[in-house]
Amino acid sequence: MSSLAFPRAVARPRVGAALLLALPVLGLLLFFVQPLLTVLWRSVTDANGAITLANYGRLFDDPGLPRAALHSLSIGVATTFTTMALGLGLAMALHRSRLPGKFLIRGTLLLPMLAPSLVLGLGLVCLLGRNGLVHRLTGLPTDIYGFWGLLIANTLYGLPQVVIIVSAALERTPARHYDAAESMGATPWRQFVDVTVPRLRFALLAAAFLVFTETLTDFGSAVVVGGSYRVLAMEIYSEVVGQLDFAMGATLGVVLLAPALLSVWLGRLARRRQDSGDASPGRALVPAPHALRDTLLGAIAVIALVPVVAVVGTVAYVSVVKLWPYDRTLTLANYTGGMPDGYGPVATSLGVSLLAAIVGVVMIFALAAGLRRASPRIARPLQVLASLPAAVPGMVLGLGYVLTFNHGALSGWFYGSAAIVAACSLYHYHAQAFLTMQTGMRQVPDALEDAVASFGGDTRHVLRDAVLPFAMPAAVSAFFYLFMRSLVTLSGVIFLVTPSLGLASVAVMRLDENGFLAQAAAYAMCVVVAGALALGAMRLLLHALKDRRHVA
Repeated sequence: MSSLAFPRAVARPRVGAALLLALPVLGLLLFFVQPLLTVLWRSVTDANGAITLANYGRLFDDPGLPRAALHSLSIGVATTFTTMALGLGLAMALHRSRLPGKFLIRGTLLLPMLAPSLVLGLGLVCLLGRNGLVHRLTGLPTDIYGFWGLLIANTLYGLPQVVIIVSAALERTPARHYDAAESMGATPWRQFVDVTVPRLRFALLAAAFLVFTETLTDFGSAVVVGGSYRVLAMEIYSEVVGQLDFAMGATLGVVLLAPALLSVWLGRLARRRQDSGDASPGRALVPAPHALRDTLLGAIAVIALVPVVAVVGTVAYVSVVKLWPYDRTLTLANYTGGMPDGYGPVATSLGVSLLAAIVGVVMIFALAAGLRRASPRIARPLQVLASLPAAVPGMVLGLGYVLTFNHGALSGWFYGSAAIVAACSLYHYHAQAFLTMQTGMRQVPDALEDAVASFGGDTRHVLRDAVLPFAMPAAVSAFFYLFMRSLVTLSGVIFLVTPSLGLASVAVMRLDENGFLAQAAAYAMCVVVAGALALGAMRLLLHALKDRRHVA
């Protein structure tokens, strides 16, 4: 039964649903729709507020802007193909091989998820830059800046997400399909072509659109290893921060928004087709021994994951040297007093992330619970609204916050505060957290809600006694997702930091720009460790909830 319709004998109170939806919808309108509309409006108005298309005409006056757009598309396409090939190989290694040590593959894939994208760029610079570790040890000329540096950094950053999406599709492929193919004499290669690939096509499309969108809108890797290979995200930053040209920044933001919206829409169509497959796949496939297959998949795993370990390991190493790259004496001075602002930016990042996660999980829980009771004509547009942030690049949303909240009633206390950074992070990552919560809400039995309501329970009792016990794992996952993504974000908050409000991810960027790579690496490793601890806490909580349900 759809979670949006309730043809039950017991009528569910619509007043409770309205109250649940009111605050989350207001938050979306105020902190997502309003900034987005402000960017759109600023792109079609001049300094006096008159409507004009001159801003878009200016895009062609500077030859660097069309070139940056072409660069963005080129690196997006190249990264998508590279990441998809390696991600498919890794997913097959995890689910269609007898390789030993699969936990090492899973553990390595966590590393890019625990750090901002610019940390991978920083590691590449320290490893393969002009004064990188490889050059220092071998004397070979190395230069990672430009297209190839961006390709490697973006590929490493996108790999985990591709593996997650493709792995989910592989797990949903019933073993009976392979049994039938084998009984008809199909070779392992024919089984891959005729069974695996058709079952993966929508997952592969969804993953490809996700990687393309994130590469197109990424700022962290571009600012560290992009060099003279300018992309649109770097141009937006230059226009706003370097030239204070907010109109051109907004116009470039709209240009960046258009392909991102199209890509996310196509990706959603692909995921919808993927989710329409077998609801109960039955017995999972146990791969048969096959030496050649396992050797090839093992080689792909090594090719894909050794660079991840090398890059993150280099950042860890650089964080404990005295003065990179000139004095590589090992020391903990960077952690005990060498960081320019101490642990202040790390503490601020943790506080902002915690605020975004706490407020976010409460608002998203209320929204998902209210949609269960709302009529379809109300629920469907609200679902689209709640999922729309996935299509908006972080830099566009952050610019919208600057244009919207630097004046007016909220500017006095909101602009320049930790609250505005938390709000931007929350609504930047709102879509995935909302989809996670909605998935958890589908586990709630409709009959249980009806039973609580029929015995006189109001909305509070229904949420506490019927909804929360089943939705709690999803709430925990959404909480830690918001916390971890807010901890490592850069593009969404780069326009919102102030001299008195520093974040760890921004500190890494600033120190890298000024050549203090050892201190930048120390801040980066603090973020990685904090993310790893949060991930461990999430897994412990989910395991405890699972054990509690089994006991109950």
